[in-house]
Amino acid sequence: MSTSVKIEVDEQTAEVLQARAAELGVTVSELVTELATLETEPIAVESGEIAELDRRWKKIEAGEQTVPQERVVRWLRTWGTARFQPWPSR
Repeated sequence: MSTSVKIEVDEQTAEVLQARAAELGVTVSELVTELATLETEPIAVESGEIAELDRRWKKIEAGEQTVPQERVVRWLRTWGTARFQPWPSR
């Protein structure tokens, strides 16, 4: 079990953190933990991953069915939270 520590922020920042945490369905502590652990270095990407992204983009340009952005955003917001579930496969 980790020890909790209080961190002081100005009132406006506290309100923003509380609102954002509520939007995501997490606690302020969980939100701050996620923000503190975000990668700051560029991420290395394999050439095969780039090729897969290119293939998928070509399908989108060809008009194949895509997932609505709102659904993707809702799913992305669960990353790092207890509500996270893998993307459903078809």
